[in-house]
Amino acid sequence: MSKNPFANMGNLLKQAQEMQSKMGKIQEEAATKTVEASTGGGMVTVQANGAMQITNITIDPEVLKSGDADMLKDLLIAATNEALRKAKELMADEMKSLTGGMGIPGMF
Repeated sequence: MSKNPFANMGNLLKQAQEMQSKMGKIQEEAATKTVEASTGGGMVTVQANGAMQITNITIDPEVLKSGDADMLKDLLIAATNEALRKAKELMADEMKSLTGGMGIPGMF
């Protein structure tokens, strides 16, 4: 009775396909979740989703009245970067359920 050296390969491929399918579902679910970041004491608020897309930006009208474009730019950059950081963290937390907490390179 000889062992088929490719039998294990078939199981590995099946497991990889299942993991890929689960990962796709997790990514879809995370894309529906949002995170929010504010700067300047709430002068600028940016929302992002788990797909790393900016979904909303709110600017306090008082900031616009000031006419300080540089300050507004700085607030927008800071809030956007923080929202994207939180979105990345959200996705990493979602992926932990798939990987069992193992740090797999390239998986957020």
